[in-house]
Amino acid sequence: MKFPIYLDNHATTPLDPEVLDAMLPWFKDKFGNAASKDHSYGWEADSIVKLSRRKVAEFIGADPREIIFTSGTTESINLAHFGISESYRARGKHIITSAVEHNAVLDSLKALVDKGFEVTVLPVDNFGRISIDELENAIRKDTILVSIMAANNEIGNVYDINTIGTLCKQRNVLFHTDAAQAVGKIPFSIENVDLASFSAHKVYGPKGVGALYIKSRSKIKMAPQIFGGGHENGLRSGTLNVPGIAGFGKALEIASKNFETEYTRLASYRNKMLKAFAEFTGDIRLNGDPDNHLPNNLNICFEGVRSENLIMNLRTIALSTGSACTSASLKPSHVLKAIGLSDDLAKSSIRFGLGRFNDDEEIDYVITEVANEVSKIRMNSQSKIKANIIH
Repeated sequence: MKFPIYLDNHATTPLDPEVLDAMLPWFKDKFGNAASKDHSYGWEADSIVKLSRRKVAEFIGADPREIIFTSGTTESINLAHFGISESYRARGKHIITSAVEHNAVLDSLKALVDKGFEVTVLPVDNFGRISIDELENAIRKDTILVSIMAANNEIGNVYDINTIGTLCKQRNVLFHTDAAQAVGKIPFSIENVDLASFSAHKVYGPKGVGALYIKSRSKIKMAPQIFGGGHENGLRSGTLNVPGIAGFGKALEIASKNFETEYTRLASYRNKMLKAFAEFTGDIRLNGDPDNHLPNNLNICFEGVRSENLIMNLRTIALSTGSACTSASLKPSHVLKAIGLSDDLAKSSIRFGLGRFNDDEEIDYVITEVANEVSKIRMNSQSKIKANIIH
């Protein structure tokens, strides 16, 4: 085994070796700018961009012309939010989202509030589920956009974007979904989605490249947010990251081939870990929807055990408490607070993010090490309590 064992695949995934091989020529010999139209270097670069755009589009069931390459999900989300709000503000200034969205969604919408927009944040139940009835009741005549994720990056919930998209279509409201954790992990369709944001580095591709799907630009008006050259149909100017885009296309090509076997294998690992922790440690709480969840996500509270202490003691395992974008904060996760956890329970939560390169031996090792360390911390805690009582 290679240590530390990596179980933080929601934050980022390791680069697949086949993806690296696909990228390397575009760093060295084929270094052209895809916008250079006067020589073979530019033509070669443009050809791999077109090929990768087609691969990305095919993976989600879109047309290549509906794919805009960006630097990642965060930029795609911002382009969607600001591009739509600027184009449709004459029709309305109301946007709907949920309390468990990634900060890229929540923070960009906070910025729109400062610009005069109104944002309704839908609550979730104790399992992190959204009420479709509450969403329907929240839609108003001046609602222009609903932005709800396809799958949660912390608790792993999978949301019914098909039903949400159908409702939005019936009410003539645009629907955007943050699909960063969904694409490549679960069946994902853009049938009833108007805009979708996702990244390469969540599917064993490179960092620094993502995409925004925009349904048929003849139907959706989008105001550009980056100017200077008119790249990406005028919506996102800037020299394209050709090696990254080549890697993005290859990553989704691999994901397509391995999808079913990978889904089944990771789901079996998740279920094995949950069962083992319940049996060997007791006093655990599963965070999130027990029925509709990502195959590679396990978020649980080990009651009475501070997650930061557990992670510090497990030096041979790379784990996290939640989103990498907020891991530096001492505050409990907004997602865990939204599902009703107390501060103590939220600070006792660990996120296990399983991935393509984990194997049986690693999973068995993780189960043993985590169970032993949880028992040790609890025993030490009980000993301190008894000592205090005696004194």
